[in-house]
Amino acid sequence: MFDFQIVTSWFDNLLRGCMPEFWVLFIEFVVIGIALLTAYALIALALIYGERKICAFFQCRLGPNRVGWKGLLQPFADMFKILLKEIISINHIDKVLFYIAPFVVIIASFLSFGAIPFGKGMQVLDFNIGIFYVLAVSSLGIIGILLAGWASNNKFSMIGAMRSGAQLVSYELSASVALLTVVVLAGTMQLSEIVEMQQDGWFIFKGHIPMIIAFISYLISGHAETNRGPFDLPEAESELTAGYHTEYSGIQFGFFYLSEYLNMFIIASIATTMFLGGWMPLHISGLDAFNQVMDYIPSVVWFLGKTALLVFFSLWVRWTFPRLRIDQLLHLEWKYILPINMINLIVMTIIVVYGWHF
Repeated sequence: MFDFQIVTSWFDNLLRGCMPEFWVLFIEFVVIGIALLTAYALIALALIYGERKICAFFQCRLGPNRVGWKGLLQPFADMFKILLKEIISINHIDKVLFYIAPFVVIIASFLSFGAIPFGKGMQVLDFNIGIFYVLAVSSLGIIGILLAGWASNNKFSMIGAMRSGAQLVSYELSASVALLTVVVLAGTMQLSEIVEMQQDGWFIFKGHIPMIIAFISYLISGHAETNRGPFDLPEAESELTAGYHTEYSGIQFGFFYLSEYLNMFIIASIATTMFLGGWMPLHISGLDAFNQVMDYIPSVVWFLGKTALLVFFSLWVRWTFPRLRIDQLLHLEWKYILPINMINLIVMTIIVVYGWHF
């Protein structure tokens, strides 16, 4: 399997051979930043197109089919439209907090995006506390949501922000405990090492029933953290107009919209990395010929394929189940998912201590 670190090392050596270290680091930082921004934008456009097509399929419609071949250029048209939209000035708001809030949300999403291992040797941030870092920076987005609701001076925005705060803080606990279950099995928090340890078998297969429970609970909790149906109470149109971003327009609304889609991708990416082997191909013990064929498939294709499958599952859930009430949503977390996760973590710890895993 091709290691992209060969390309990055070649580029680094090329720069170091003709300029001082300061400029080497500066150019590398700029190139990495541009690459991340480009990937961030392109993945968001692909997700927008994918959701509109999948939604149309579930509702027996065609979806985008006019702009470009089979509507492929429709997301680009939407992007240019939202960039050119007028930013409407709102009276009686806290202007500083109002304008800061979208940037807090998008920055939290972007920081999490930078830690994703897209392929072998394709990871910008690879800390030895990688999972702790992802959990820390991803939880910053709730600050931007609360700022948006408070600064808008709108009761519907404030109710949506408070709902979102309660929802995200609650389900963040279950998501964290589910990921800790994987950390207990792996013995490390570094994402690259977690992927490498799944070379001879993905954790979803090696961790027995506790790992399957952790995987399911993480998907539920992650789906709730993205504020998407049936957990879309903070943006319930029939009750709160658009929720915490009701007063936003133009590119400011676009930031919330963009971060929502990328958060869906990030949740699926972390689930892929922790439970489904990340960019690691499917290997079956004893089938050397099959394993060799699987190794010819690029690591990026493996990663994006698994992530796309989880994103499709998330969209399937959104367009299938009705919206929950706020009391049902919180009861599901505090009375069922979190206690199950805590017990599951203890069971996984016992399995690891006694060496009962594969």
